[in-house]
Amino acid sequence: MSEQQRVDLQVPGTDSTLGVIRYGHWGRPVLVFPSEAGSAQDFASNGMVEAVQDLVDAGRVSFFCVDSADAFSWSDNAAPTEERARRHQHYTAWLEQAVLPWIGAQTGGAGLKLMTLGVSLGAYHAVHFTLTHAHVAPLAIGMSGSYDVTSWHGHGEFGDATYFANPMSYVAGMHGEHLDWLRQHASILLTVGQGPFEVEPTKALPSSQAFAELLHDKGIPVELDLWGHDVAHDWPWWRKQMAHHLPRFC
Repeated sequence: MSEQQRVDLQVPGTDSTLGVIRYGHWGRPVLVFPSEAGSAQDFASNGMVEAVQDLVDAGRVSFFCVDSADAFSWSDNAAPTEERARRHQHYTAWLEQAVLPWIGAQTGGAGLKLMTLGVSLGAYHAVHFTLTHAHVAPLAIGMSGSYDVTSWHGHGEFGDATYFANPMSYVAGMHGEHLDWLRQHASILLTVGQGPFEVEPTKALPSSQAFAELLHDKGIPVELDLWGHDVAHDWPWWRKQMAHHLPRFC
């Protein structure tokens, strides 16, 4: 199975580029985030495209896999959390100003309704993007994610950048018309196992449970799918989880 197309798109305000790889020719577009500090090719190289090859071949889904910028932001544990959150804003700008227009050009543009999908730290990116961009990405699938950025070796003062990058904070603070709008336009699916590495060191299980409860309390559509005590924080299980859920969305 070979990639259809790879492009390298400039990160706004920098001399750097990050890559996007497309798999599939037709179907619902899915914006895919890799695991921590991963790259666009990780999705296919870990068998995720092959796991739903029937959907790709049938023209039901098309994956747009992006590089991460975590090494510069969230994975730089030496930097204070607020600084990491500010650096993350460059990644968001790249997604908004470079990736979305390219996907739009590839898919015909008008009325673009993405699904987002990610594993591990990529689950955070997928869910956070949908919650902040539900007008273009109304559905997120987060697998084995952690959704409180202050728990990621957090230190220093937590300011506005951290707050607005932290789903556990800004969802808790939502109210009024914006919350009402999000209730109508966003939908979140969280999957997580109860086996090896889903509690320690990743905290994916307790974080997914706490975040699902928060979303439910706020009236934002959420589904939490808990897998068994043998289900580990690893690609073989993410392949199974995605293959189980994806057909109903595309």
